[in-house]
Amino acid sequence: MQTGEQSLSLAKLQFFGRMEGYSLEALRKDIIAGIIVGVVAIPLALAFAIASGVKPEYGIYTSIIAGTLVGIFGGSRVQIAGPTGAFVPVLLSIVMLYGFENLLLAGMLSGIILVLMGITRMGTLIKFIPRPVTVGFTAGIAVIIFTGQIETFLGLQGVVKHEYFLQNTSELIKHMHTIQMPSIIISMVCLFFLLFTQRYFPSIPGPLVALLASTLVAIFFFNGTVDTIGSKFGAIPATLPEFHLPNLNLDAVFNMLGPAFTIAMLGSIESLLSCMVADEMIGSKHDSNKELIGQGIANVITPLFGGIAATGAIARTATNVRSGGTSPVSAVVHSLTVLILILALAPMVSQIPLASMAPILMVVAWNMSGLNEIKHLLRTTRSDATVLFTTFTLTVFINLTIAVGFGLLLAVALFINRMSDTMSVQKVLPDHNDKEKVTSKMVSPIHDCPQVGIFTINGALFFGAVETFEKTLTNCLSAKPRVLILRMGNVFVMDATAEVVLEHIVDHFQKQNGIILVSGLKSQPERVLRNSGSYAKIGKEHFFGGTGQAITYALTKIHPEKCIGCKHNAFYECSKLADEKSWLNIPQAAVH
Repeated sequence: MQTGEQSLSLAKLQFFGRMEGYSLEALRKDIIAGIIVGVVAIPLALAFAIASGVKPEYGIYTSIIAGTLVGIFGGSRVQIAGPTGAFVPVLLSIVMLYGFENLLLAGMLSGIILVLMGITRMGTLIKFIPRPVTVGFTAGIAVIIFTGQIETFLGLQGVVKHEYFLQNTSELIKHMHTIQMPSIIISMVCLFFLLFTQRYFPSIPGPLVALLASTLVAIFFFNGTVDTIGSKFGAIPATLPEFHLPNLNLDAVFNMLGPAFTIAMLGSIESLLSCMVADEMIGSKHDSNKELIGQGIANVITPLFGGIAATGAIARTATNVRSGGTSPVSAVVHSLTVLILILALAPMVSQIPLASMAPILMVVAWNMSGLNEIKHLLRTTRSDATVLFTTFTLTVFINLTIAVGFGLLLAVALFINRMSDTMSVQKVLPDHNDKEKVTSKMVSPIHDCPQVGIFTINGALFFGAVETFEKTLTNCLSAKPRVLILRMGNVFVMDATAEVVLEHIVDHFQKQNGIILVSGLKSQPERVLRNSGSYAKIGKEHFFGGTGQAITYALTKIHPEKCIGCKHNAFYECSKLADEKSWLNIPQAAVH
């Protein structure tokens, strides 16, 4: 009986296999890490919610509920989830265009999409999004967040929020004459303590210290003259969130599918990036698909309690690891810490000046911008720099959905162009100075074989590169050689377009009584040719492991009488073949 109870307790502790070998010492570390991250999460949750255009307590609810659910159901042992800066411009735009109720609906739908992505194992595909795209849209989001806080930092009055960056910038310029000095002072105090703490006392939660210091300055020097969370949004409720089912009519669901997809894509990218950062820090490996399912579950349930979209938070996850977090227990403790503190300190939180939120988000935006990575990518290739700049520009001036979509298309187009440039088709002949090689340098108008054409194909044979392949071989066929040898040892990939082109070449060549031989064929191209029927059309006996074998066979299929008197001397055997008396005695070719 006791053994059964122990097994049950162990099963409960293991959180789906991520807590093997768990100990009391690990529990102690998780509790300490969870408390630290929970303290750090409160000011960030408040700031992200306000910046997203919703009440501050909704950010708190998100940290509590999503933090727990992702910790339990996610694919990383140390992931901390909650509201993040990456969602700010997306959620703000949805609130402005569709309202808060539809924001909750979009969050639920994004959760369903994330679960489906995880079930269909799309987690591995997300990793293949080009780095210039992710860096570009992250930097663009950082610019939007930073500029979006200028109004609060300066205390500008009468500023109206718009959907697009240029409109918001125009609003700021138009209202610059309404600057409020108390807001600037409070913002500067907050910024000073935030930077000072991070630099000299990194183990102390900087945002919390900065909020306390700036709030005290506001109370003692500017009480009643600056906007606070309480005066702007009402008192923070010292109660648990209530269950609320968003509007689920079909029209609303249909309208929110686009925004939901944007939230899901951004959330998946952000969470998996956070997981990879955590993997590097703890030397572990996360489960991408399980992480997407965990994120999906969290985003389905969190809106039912007023929470906004959540994803893995890189900064909070890193803080968790640095503080000693080792398992999902730290994520649960983090959520409990946020819950306990907000219930106990709700009246104090209501007194936080809004001007204190701006510097916190500005620092978050600065850290998001990834300037060092941008500099690095700009030094790599021109195409990567183009993708980065394009994604960044579209994110800032249009919207994230178009930016990511166009960035991906541009990255794919440039990649195809680069891959097509790497594909080459060269006519070659044996090198008389090195019997083990063939080279294009040996081919010349006076040194060639009219009956046997040998071509080396290098690179991927796919739709972006078939033009060169087709043009080169078609030109060769116009000379009507007897045998065509395709050296495909350096072709590791072939797609359907290339296969169709090759099939047309085979048909055309066989109609003029030519023979096609293939040497060194790799497994993937062979599978494509077998499935399409081209392998059988070419003939099983016409495939060889090495070039030498193919040449030996080719010399048995040529018209020997045409070799008599030939001066090209393309092969070692040519001197004998040119002799009318010895053309029947063909020795083994030396090329391999």
